[in-house]
Amino acid sequence: MDTQVLQHIALFEKCKNFTRAREVQAAGLYPYFKPISESEDTVVIIEGQKKLMMGSNNYLGLTHHPKVLEAARRALERYGSGCTGSRFLNGTLDLHEQLEARLAEFFGKEAALVFSTGYQANLGLVSGLVGREDVVLIDKLDHASIVDGAKLSYGETERFAHGNLEQLERLLQKHSSKGMLVIVDGVYSMEGDIADVPNLVKLCQKYGAALAVDDAHAVGVLGPKGDGTAAHFNLTDEVDVIVGTFSKSLASIGGFVAASESVIHYLKHHSRPLIFTAALPPSNTAGVLAALDVMIAEPERRARLWENTRRLRDGFRELGFDIGPTQTPIIPVLIGPLEKTFAFWRKLFDAGVFTNPVVPPAVPPAECRLRTSLMATHTPEQIDFALETFARLGKEMGVI
Repeated sequence: MDTQVLQHIALFEKCKNFTRAREVQAAGLYPYFKPISESEDTVVIIEGQKKLMMGSNNYLGLTHHPKVLEAARRALERYGSGCTGSRFLNGTLDLHEQLEARLAEFFGKEAALVFSTGYQANLGLVSGLVGREDVVLIDKLDHASIVDGAKLSYGETERFAHGNLEQLERLLQKHSSKGMLVIVDGVYSMEGDIADVPNLVKLCQKYGAALAVDDAHAVGVLGPKGDGTAAHFNLTDEVDVIVGTFSKSLASIGGFVAASESVIHYLKHHSRPLIFTAALPPSNTAGVLAALDVMIAEPERRARLWENTRRLRDGFRELGFDIGPTQTPIIPVLIGPLEKTFAFWRKLFDAGVFTNPVVPPAVPPAECRLRTSLMATHTPEQIDFALETFARLGKEMGVI
């Protein structure tokens, strides 16, 4: 079909009219899809220049750990490059089942189910469990995968303001005759705050609702052994479902759901994102198993992560930056207007510091921010360099 014909197709009108990103590109401020040509843990090469990576979710610094890389290499040689089929049919490996058993034990649940991405884990859990007579109740700042899982389900969706448990209770009262699933992020990915799991548990038990916690940003970060938000509050048995991803602390890709055996068995036969997606490749699966081993064997990594978190968080606050209510290694620096946020991002990037600009629709228009996050492998000198660069440019930009 030639371009002349395409121009008359109504479906594509919005594509032609979408000019905002091109305008930002033309201004030299476009921050997305920056190709990394080489990675050296906390330092990456972009456009031939070294950048200090202050925007990764590689919290424990395991993507370059020799045991993780060796496990992935061995699996590649033994099983090949991919599974070429879904878990439901020809794609289940013994590695998948080994990982599921390890995850269930680690998170204190009867069973677990591995998905090909963390996004699909939430998509599969919510759409698989929430039926026509059910309702899912979600925090307004829940991850997009939870929101999309709710859209894909046949049930009703209700949203409550971030952390507003009074509003949640009213919704629980309203729907008390239905099957109810409350699902929240354990750690919120753009704010860095932690869900109030103790009071969520009380509300869910009071009204007979199931509680699921998405621990994408809590695995390896919170809990006595990195076992997440429920363990952090000593409420593992009271949280019904734990969801997580392998793409952050566990240094790979993929996701999981951990719950009772009956819930996992049901999802195996009703979760479309599981049944109709090719299985997690063997090298990734083996890498996750090895990363789990390293996380357990080297608790000092988590200790260093928290030391680094305190150093950066306290440094930002002493300099006068607004970093909101963060309680974790996710530390957002609030800038305000979109244009100013992009300009600050560019100056930091040119100075050798890589951050993630967060703008609408992820946040309100007046609350644009630069999201930084710590790794266990950042050195004190690297953190100080980031702080010095933020301070110099923050004064120049009138942010502080």
